Amino acid sequence: MGAQDGPTLIRSVQRAFRLMEAAGAHEGGAPAKQLAREAGLPLATTYHLLRTLTHDGYLRKLDDGAFVIGDKLRRLHTGSRGQGLLTRVRPTLAALRDELSAATYLTFYEEGEIRVADIVDGPRAPRVDLWVGFEDAGHATALGKSVLRELDDDSRNEYLSRHTLADLTPRTITSPSELLRRLDTSPNAPGAMDMEEYSLGTVCVAVPVYSGNTLGSLGVSLRADRISRIEDARARLEEVRARLLPTASRVTRGLSLTI
Repeated sequence: MGAQDGPTLIRSVQRAFRLMEAAGAHEGGAPAKQLAREAGLPLATTYHLLRTLTHDGYLRKLDDGAFVIGDKLRRLHTGSRGQGLLTRVRPTLAALRDELSAATYLTFYEEGEIRVADIVDGPRAPRVDLWVGFEDAGHATALGKSVLRELDDDSRNEYLSRHTLADLTPRTITSPSELLRRLDTSPNAPGAMDMEEYSLGTVCVAVPVYSGNTLGSLGVSLRADRISRIEDARARLEEVRARLLPTASRVTRGLSLTI
């Protein structure tokens, strides 16, 4: 890089930001000449930057020639908003981890998939080895089953039509009809349990949460060897579920507040 390239590149970036700010101020879009005037840029420079920003998806040119914010910039905004929401609820997740000495997980049902949004763990609360992605293991995790039991019948059937119920451990439910039956008859509502169905040696419990209208789940994982008998396991997990419910309410409130 030459000695004069640095300041030139910085000015180009600054000009691009000014153009995007100007475009963002007009919901219905604005033409190049107006954007140039509002950003204080020469028209030739404006045209050059608009072509680049449009090509890269940061701006979008409408049929009438006006420019509006593009999908890539909207995704950046949405991502930063999502990170802000997670930052807001992370202390609550950490407090739950410390209270139960268990790794804490937050998932959301987005675009037809169950995705992990955050994991809060620690030396005394290690996370489960995610050897199979949650998008392919919703049937075998408490987090996934918690989401599935909250969906309506059409949404659940649509999800199951796209996902093979892989046999992850000897305890995994691989029959769609059996999975649906257990979801509908589980005594753990609202919530779900995973008794070593995703990973041998790990048991989990989860309850539903919401971020606005987006469904998700809040859960924790525990080492199975911390519980000696199956009766003890069910009693312990029921105790955990009872502690999860008020925490889930706090997380939902935190995620649903506007920022």
